Amino acid sequence: MTNLGIYIQVPFCQTKCTYCNFHTGAVSPGRFRPYGDAVGREIKNCRELLQSAGVQLLRRFNWESLGYESAFPGLVDTVYIGGGTPSLLEPELLTSMLQALGQTFSCSFEEVTLEADPETIEREKADRWLASGIDRVSFGTQSFVDEELKAAGRMHRRADIYRAVPILREAGVRNISFDLIAGLPKQTVTTWRQSLDELVNLSPEHVSIYMMEIDEGSRLGLEVLQGGARYSARDVPAEEQMAEFYETGQGILKDAGYMQYEISNWAKPGYESLHNLKYWRREPYLGFGAGAHSFSGTQRWANRHDAAAYVAAISAGQSALESMEVVTRAQALEEEIFLGLRQLRGINLERIQRDYGVDLQEKAGRLASSGMIERDGEKIRLAPGKLSISNEVIVELLR
Repeated sequence: MTNLGIYIQVPFCQTKCTYCNFHTGAVSPGRFRPYGDAVGREIKNCRELLQSAGVQLLRRFNWESLGYESAFPGLVDTVYIGGGTPSLLEPELLTSMLQALGQTFSCSFEEVTLEADPETIEREKADRWLASGIDRVSFGTQSFVDEELKAAGRMHRRADIYRAVPILREAGVRNISFDLIAGLPKQTVTTWRQSLDELVNLSPEHVSIYMMEIDEGSRLGLEVLQGGARYSARDVPAEEQMAEFYETGQGILKDAGYMQYEISNWAKPGYESLHNLKYWRREPYLGFGAGAHSFSGTQRWANRHDAAAYVAAISAGQSALESMEVVTRAQALEEEIFLGLRQLRGINLERIQRDYGVDLQEKAGRLASSGMIERDGEKIRLAPGKLSISNEVIVELLR
């Protein structure tokens, strides 16, 4: 039986980045405490709140055994506090959330992650984070080039990164993850290489590289799609260039001793993100806070995104659920393939076919012959040079 992961959403930022398509925003610090209190209340009352909203919290369907089993085991072993910029909150609010988990669940934390932006790091905060149980910091680095950071609307600068990392290390944080974005406005081959080289020199335990998303959900994405010039939209690298940046990152990180274990993620040995692995392996997790998502195996549900509406609902003793859906067999199969192939370990084709009653042998054979996937017995994985076009392979398997 797998253990349970907990996600806590803090949807507050100092400013909204131009490329951001999340439901976050800048608000008065006066709203932080009511929000933190509401999250604690939702955690403590989660079983009653979910059951009142129609969530089948106690049972889940197991496709392999074709029967029902416990959806949420008693043991919580990973916590991820994301956002937004949760490092903006007073440490005492973060501590109270973790204490609420301990009062509600049986907890044996193997990994507690806090997302943090460089400019928010202070020694006193870092000490209190460690004291509360937070042992991993996911650092919103994005770039080491000030011109790119300014164009993207980021608050921090390169100097903030170099100021913050020693603070975390001296406080005792031994697991730091850096994020980089391939495709920021004004990014070039030279500046991308600079960011990679400086990241490697600082030697975080974990690295995530995300490709810039161009969609209508962000100010920058919408401006690019409309052919405008605001937000440095005309300085966004072409898709082909972004793919080259990604491949350059693969090579540099490999040479520096990082193991790629998922399309966007690399780690030093033993430092894979235990919490995020739950998502990719379709293991159960509970989300708390405005906009937080949860998964039981047969159902997915999400809280309302508006933080004020979320706080009002929880304060009134009501569920904050905004949406809920039953995961169909077809959806589960698609998720198995999509999430499984994102991991470099791949998927067990024999198990997938047995559990879902499908025959993928012919399609897998064609993809292997064309060099799109590698096959090792019944295990298939994306070919090393095809990671950046994973969606094409997944579509072919599901066609």
